[in-house]
Amino acid sequence: MNARLNYALIGLAVLIVAAPLALTPNAEFGGTDDAAKDAVAAANPSYVPWAEPLWEPPGKEVESLLFALQAAIGAGLVGYAIGRRHGRGER
Repeated sequence: MNARLNYALIGLAVLIVAAPLALTPNAEFGGTDDAAKDAVAAANPSYVPWAEPLWEPPGKEVESLLFALQAAIGAGLVGYAIGRRHGRGER
């Protein structure tokens, strides 16, 4: 690939990430867990959860750290699998 195409792809990636943030500056970015809780409460106000978490993280920062760590491990595994498959084709 030439340098111009690389710069265009990087610019496109930055635009894809920045556009939603710029178009909704005051939006609240909540997680799917919170959205699901709200949807269940709206559909059935008398619902009582039947399971409890085994461990609650001490704060939102720790929860974010664990989520980022999980994403990094997953990306590493996917990258390893793609690299291994690519290397197998070169032999």
